[in-house]
Amino acid sequence: MPKKSKVKYIFVVGGVMSGVGKGVTTASIGKILQARGFEVTAMKIDPYVNIDAGTMNPTEHGEVFVLDDGMECDQDMGNYERFLDRDLTADNYMTTGSVYLSVINKERNLEYHGSCVEVVPHIPLEVIGKIDKAASKNKAEIVITEIGGTVGEYQNILFLEAIRILKLKKPDDVLLVLVSYLPQQGEGGELKTKPTQYAVRTLNSAGIQPDIIIARAGVRLDKKRKDKIGFNCNVREQDVISAPDVESIYEVPLNFEKDNLSQNILEKLNLKSRGKNLREWQRLAGIIRKAKKPVKIGIVGKYFGAGEFILSDSYISVIEAIKHAACALKVRPIIQWLNAEEFEGAKSASALKKLSDYHGVIIPGGFGSRGIKGKLAVIKYLRSNKIPFLGLCYGMQLAVIEFSRSVAGLKNANTTEIEPNTPHPVIDILPEQKKNLTEKNYGGTMRLGACPAALKKNTIAASAYKNFLISERHRHRYEVNPKYIEKLEKKGLVFSGFSPNRQLMEIIELPKEKHPFFVATQFHPEFKSKPLKPHPLFREFMGAAVKK
Repeated sequence: MPKKSKVKYIFVVGGVMSGVGKGVTTASIGKILQARGFEVTAMKIDPYVNIDAGTMNPTEHGEVFVLDDGMECDQDMGNYERFLDRDLTADNYMTTGSVYLSVINKERNLEYHGSCVEVVPHIPLEVIGKIDKAASKNKAEIVITEIGGTVGEYQNILFLEAIRILKLKKPDDVLLVLVSYLPQQGEGGELKTKPTQYAVRTLNSAGIQPDIIIARAGVRLDKKRKDKIGFNCNVREQDVISAPDVESIYEVPLNFEKDNLSQNILEKLNLKSRGKNLREWQRLAGIIRKAKKPVKIGIVGKYFGAGEFILSDSYISVIEAIKHAACALKVRPIIQWLNAEEFEGAKSASALKKLSDYHGVIIPGGFGSRGIKGKLAVIKYLRSNKIPFLGLCYGMQLAVIEFSRSVAGLKNANTTEIEPNTPHPVIDILPEQKKNLTEKNYGGTMRLGACPAALKKNTIAASAYKNFLISERHRHRYEVNPKYIEKLEKKGLVFSGFSPNRQLMEIIELPKEKHPFFVATQFHPEFKSKPLKPHPLFREFMGAAVKK
């Protein structure tokens, strides 16, 4: 039997500030090593006591990404899947809470055989065990693990300890990458290296030293700055990798290769390259750069507000799915955020008229009553004025409510999530979910993950997928009420996708002779879109937007 190859470990940590690009860096390192012929997987460690990301506020933490197996996780997991073209599992994600829960459960089950269980070493050892499990499940030769947060924070110190322990046990198999930000004083001013030096000192105080420093900045790093960082941070000049701002995140792997990052990593891990193939990725980046024809897409949501700033991370998978479809059509998407509450009240009429300026509008998922009147007004305007519309999850439920009220004559039709006593509960909760709500059992209890759906022939959905059986990812509690399906169909609403037993409605649409593109899904198609494999429904939506 051939000797089993060792697993190699790469850890990615962030310095100076949050949002520095650790997730894209992790995904990009995975991509360039994949292009070198290695089987790679990526992991995220979130420093939250939450067991998963499902109960985290999207305006604070960003989008909740859902995997096929139903794991609710950090948005960076979406980047990993998109870059690596892999469907990951719950084994690729952990939080402080899930690690502690695992250790406590083991202690209760006497799996420590009566030993005193301590924060160190048992928490870091559990982290290492979970990383090894993910590597094994994914048959990975290299596992890249992103540590959430910023070095120096109390929350992630135990994960740094896990790196120290693993490095001590396997010194030739562990690589540490620091992604650090270099601020620039004034326009055209000097890039400052001191914050990065402090970040490295902080890592040193935890007993670890970075092998490679990814220098994030608005502009490309010059040799003098690389020399300075290398000298003060105890790395070679060639171990400082320039990571300037780019127009598209899909250029990042190609940018890394300008500094020979993949070859540098392989040499440090004592691995030999098996070739190099980034042709498709280069073609993708080229199309994005050259696309000129603008297509204006509006996203009507309510999770944009973060003080005085816009938090687009709340809908990052939707944004990327738009970009994937636009790239396939060789057009340039112009994405604009539209606050649902702007379409309510005295100024709503003038706000609605401005929707005609858009080539297409998306209403993504969400929960609760805030902004619901505005979204319903938007849907009615889009339907009446034949503007391409794509509704996702809650967007589909609201489209059913609007159609029920405006076309089917069901006055005050609503979802029981908002109005429990509505005379026409066209959207109602799943029976098995009522117990969860009664018991206030919210975390991880929705309809989650991949579910099969059958498609109706001669519909937009069937034409887009070119298939009659699909699988898509879900995250919701409420569904179209089966009692109203026949009545809505008679009024012209087409249920073009449904569960194999026809109990749950998955896709609605209007016939093309009535509307160029009016489609909504109960699932989240954005979670399965990839840059080289745009999601069929997003591609059809963008196609309709291009025609408009």
